[in-house]
Amino acid sequence: MDQDAVSAIGRLKFRYLRALDTKSWEEFADTMVPEATATYSEYLQFESRDAFLAFMRNTLGPHVITEHRCDHPEIDVDGDTATGTWYLADTVLIPAHNMLLRGAAFYTDNYVLCGDGNWRISHTGYERTYEVVLSLSDLPSLRLTSSRWGLIAQEDGSFASVEREPTTPLRREPDAG
Repeated sequence: MDQDAVSAIGRLKFRYLRALDTKSWEEFADTMVPEATATYSEYLQFESRDAFLAFMRNTLGPHVITEHRCDHPEIDVDGDTATGTWYLADTVLIPAHNMLLRGAAFYTDNYVLCGDGNWRISHTGYERTYEVVLSLSDLPSLRLTSSRWGLIAQEDGSFASVEREPTTPLRREPDAG
């Protein structure tokens, strides 16, 4: 097995998740080839990176706080292509809708080694093992006390937006060796 490829694909998946949760849409797009497809159910399918990106920007914009974690990777490399299965645990908080979603799924990805030497996703999607949705009204002690996008809980349980621009994440450059 090509451990360098497995490691690079793992970093790619983690970058995909970080870019998604920080809403770094250009970096998120760069994790996929332009013709990438995505399937999340028979009703939610995308035939290009641009279509998928437009949906994610609209659906998971700054009004939605997300946390996506993947682990237990099973990655198989075959030359310039690879497949991966990942265990996902995710949380989605939508203050404006008084909603909290929690779930788990298995991602199934296809990867391709591109001409620039970087691996990118050519297909992604997952199948849920479970999903639960809670009303924040059912959690009277819950208070959102910090948010990258400035959403903060008020004493009456409503949410107010504090105007601020999220900072750009710091990127470490690899050691020159």
